Amino acid sequence: MRARSLAVLTLALVAFAASVELFAQQAAATRFAVVDVYVDSSVPLAAWQFELRERNGGMQVVGVENGDSRAYPDAPYFDRAAVDGGTADRIIVASFSLRPEAELPVGRARVATVHVRLTGNAASDYPDYELQLVAAGAADGKPIDATISLDTRAGR
Repeated sequence: MRARSLAVLTLALVAFAASVELFAQQAAATRFAVVDVYVDSSVPLAAWQFELRERNGGMQVVGVENGDSRAYPDAPYFDRAAVDGGTADRIIVASFSLRPEAELPVGRARVATVHVRLTGNAASDYPDYELQLVAAGAADGKPIDATISLDTRAGR
């Protein structure tokens, strides 16, 4: 009886140690990052839309906020239910402004900040972001030529 109790206790300790190790590995493989998205246009930018994904599938969007232009004071439009539900492994983000043309950004403007959770080894699994400008428009609603770029930084 005593040997059986000792065997059960040993098995329980081994299982506990294994679960602690697994948790530590998962925690070490998860990190957060911030992706700042910029649109660059030579004419006033009234509307924009982009899609962001990570080519290796190691990204989950956990939040989206507006950029630093006064033309877009509110958070941009995105699928909030997917982000809140933890299923956003890619995201489409858009915004528009009805402000006068003189108040719209010209040149490189940070239009959004996307907060992401990354999985994988931080040293070898560097994220491979794919960013596509879907649309950019002027105050009169006509499409304009613009480019899109991103900068990344470590999250908290």
